[in-house]
Amino acid sequence: MVTLVSQENMAALVSRTGRHLQRYSKGRRQVVGCIPYRYKIAKQTSLVEAEELEVLVISSQKGKGMLFPKGGWEKDESIKEAALRETLEEAGVRGVIQRELGNWNFKSKTHDTYYEGYMFPLLVEEQLDFWPEKDVRQRKWMNVQEAREVCQYLWMKEALDKLVNRLTTQQHVDEEQVGPCLVS
Repeated sequence: MVTLVSQENMAALVSRTGRHLQRYSKGRRQVVGCIPYRYKIAKQTSLVEAEELEVLVISSQKGKGMLFPKGGWEKDESIKEAALRETLEEAGVRGVIQRELGNWNFKSKTHDTYYEGYMFPLLVEEQLDFWPEKDVRQRKWMNVQEAREVCQYLWMKEALDKLVNRLTTQQHVDEEQVGPCLVS
């Protein structure tokens, strides 16, 4: 018997490995990642449906704590290409990458290594059933408060705060541009 599997909802099942293409700046390994997000329609509280922001967190490879997808930025790719690749490999999602949230310098909790990390928002358009690190990571959608509680890195929590601030500010600007509806 032959089983056909659609490749529409899967990614190549191999992650990049090794350090030979890694970028360094002033002795710090450069890492990039995304905060995958989406809007979930929340319970209707009035005539207008409320949209609730959800973010996707993943388990660390060692299984201790949750974080946002991130990994090494390699010499043969742009910063956004690296962020998209890492997010696909680790979380199995694709979407629209947006303007950088910022960069942070931090020290590894387990190694005596310093890093320079860059984070981007990713508005998720597709969630894959199969992805390279499916067997070594769990992924979970949660609201912002839950994500802040489970995220193991302070710098990622700061990036999440910047994302929420940006989206909230943008929502207020959009509402102001629409203005009040006048009935004549």
